[in-house]
Amino acid sequence: MKISIFGLGYVGAVSAGCFTAMGHEVVGVDPTATKVDLVNAGKAPVVEKDLDQLIAKAVAEKKLRATPSADEAVAETDLSLVCVGTPSRANGDLDVSHVAAAMGDIGRALKKKTKRHTVVIRSTVLPGTVRGTVIPRLEETSGKKAGRDFGVGNNPEFLREGVAVADFYNPPKTVVGGIDEATANEIAALYDGIKAPLIKTSIETGEMVKYADNVWHALKIAFANEIGSICKAASIDSHQVMDIFCQDTKLNLSPYYLKPGFAFGGSCLPKDVRALTYKARALDLESPVLNAILPSNRNQISRGFEMITALGKKPVTFLGMSFKAGTDDMRESPMLELIERLIGKGYDIRIFDRNVSLAKLVGANKDYLLKTVPHISSLLVDKLDDALAHGEIVVIGNADPEFLTIAPRLKAHQDLVDLVRIKDTGQLGERYCGVNW
Repeated sequence: MKISIFGLGYVGAVSAGCFTAMGHEVVGVDPTATKVDLVNAGKAPVVEKDLDQLIAKAVAEKKLRATPSADEAVAETDLSLVCVGTPSRANGDLDVSHVAAAMGDIGRALKKKTKRHTVVIRSTVLPGTVRGTVIPRLEETSGKKAGRDFGVGNNPEFLREGVAVADFYNPPKTVVGGIDEATANEIAALYDGIKAPLIKTSIETGEMVKYADNVWHALKIAFANEIGSICKAASIDSHQVMDIFCQDTKLNLSPYYLKPGFAFGGSCLPKDVRALTYKARALDLESPVLNAILPSNRNQISRGFEMITALGKKPVTFLGMSFKAGTDDMRESPMLELIERLIGKGYDIRIFDRNVSLAKLVGANKDYLLKTVPHISSLLVDKLDDALAHGEIVVIGNADPEFLTIAPRLKAHQDLVDLVRIKDTGQLGERYCGVNW
C-alpha cells in the first residue's frame, strides 16, 4: 500500500521505517526541513534502536522519501497516517492544534484529488476528537463528505521508547477504529503479517483505549512506588514483595476486578485499605494513590444514589443486598449504604436477596445488618415476584444468576438501574440506566 505519514517525530519515524520493511511505500511529511533532509539522506530523525538501519535501507530501495508538501504526499498515496504531536495545555487539556493544522493541509489536498483517500489518526487524542475536530476540519477544507468521499479512522500506537521497533512488530494488540467497515478493513490490511490480536472497534473506543492503557501504566508505577515506600520504611524487601505479587496471574495481573461496575465492599478490601493507609501515616509517609481508593469507592455509591434520585420515583426494589452474589455477607456492603441514604430521603424500599434472611444470619453478619439498617426486617421480601411488583425503580445490586435476565420481566412503568451489567436490556431503551456504561 502507498502511505503518507504526517509528522516525522517519534511515532511517525518509527512507523515509516517499519511499514517500509513490511513492503509498503511511504512518503513522510513534516514542516521541519531538518527532519525531511535527514530522512531523505537515509538517517533517522529520532534516536531509536534499529531505526537508522530501517530508514537507510528503505531510502536506498526507494520505498521511503520525505517532503514538506501535503499536496504531493496525498496525491501519491492511498492512505494518510497522522502522527503529529498532541502536547498538554497549561490547564491539562490536550493541544490538538497540530492535528487541526494537518487536517487543513490534508483537506485542501483532498479537494484536488479525485480518487478516494483514507485519513487515519495515529496521534493520541481524547475521545471525541475525530468526530469533533478531525472530520469537520477535513470536510470544511476539502468540500467533501466523510464516509462518502473519503475514509476516516484511528489506529492508536502502543510503542515504548527504546524498544519501539520491536514493539511495532510484536504489539500487545492492534486496534482499528473506522467510520465504516470498508475503512476499518483498509486500515487493518496495513498490519497483514503482524501476529497480534486485531481488534476492530468504534472510533471513540479506539481513542479511549490508549488513555485507559497509559493511565493504567502510570497507576501501576505509582502503586508499586507507594508499596515500595512502605516496605522500605518497614525494612521489608519491596522487590521481593512485588515479585510474589506478580506471580499471581489469577487475580493480580489479570482481567479480574477490571470491569467497570459498582463500589467494592466486604470484610477484606475496605478494612485492609484503611489499615495499610494508616500504617503509611504512622510511618510518616504520603501515599496519595492508596489514600484515594476509599474516597473513589464512595463516589461510586454517590453515583448510584444520584441515578436513582434523578428518576423521580419513590418505590424502589433492590435485587441483591450482599456485597457479592453467592454470599450472605453484608459487612461494608455498598448496597446497605445506598439503601440507608435512600431511606433517609423517604424512599419506599423493598429488598429481595435469596441468600440474605434474618433467620439464617448469625454472629457478625446479623449484628452488622441490624446495626447498619435496624429496620431491615420490614424491607425484606421472600419472593422475587413480590419484589418486582413493588418498585417503580428496580435496582440490580449484585450478579446473582437469577437477576441477570430480569429485564424482560419489567413492566412499562418500571425503570432499571443496573449496578452489575445484566443481559437483554436493549428493549428497555431510556428506562435502562447503567452505573458506568
